[in-house]
Amino acid sequence: MKAFVYIGTSLDGFIARTNGDIDWLVQFANEEAIQSYHEFISGIDAIVIGRGTFETVLGFPTWPYDKPVFVVSTSLKELPEAVKNKATILSLDPNAILQQLSLQGFSRIYIDGGKLIQSFLKADLVNELIISKAPILIGSGRALFGEMKHELEFEHTRTFIQSNGLVRSFYVRKR
Repeated sequence: MKAFVYIGTSLDGFIARTNGDIDWLVQFANEEAIQSYHEFISGIDAIVIGRGTFETVLGFPTWPYDKPVFVVSTSLKELPEAVKNKATILSLDPNAILQQLSLQGFSRIYIDGGKLIQSFLKADLVNELIISKAPILIGSGRALFGEMKHELEFEHTRTFIQSNGLVRSFYVRKR
């Protein structure tokens, strides 16, 4: 089982505004960025998202995923009717999530959502990080990384600079 993070941040390390808005990031979603995401997602078996990310996705014009989606939440008891056949609620910790998904035959999962990513990092369960830095400072918001009780070392494997200034860097967990 491998867990991947693929996420965009501002130069000052935020993944969303304080209210969850990602308008500042959407402006960098050119064809090059979209192609990169499609290349990444083609190698993924399942998507695990936090409740906040799920609520953001519900505001999109269409459901953006064509893979099995698992929404991690202790407060959600039921999914909206429009996505009941597209997602499953999980109320488990990161280790239990990986165990359950592994038993279901999944081996490469995409972790998305700030708090969820932080919980997987705290449990040392992230194998690869792909971080796209947008050339914009938003000043405040939801940070990608939170407080850690121990260090996690990653090896930088490559970086690409897109024509719109987005800088995508790839990191693999050193064990």
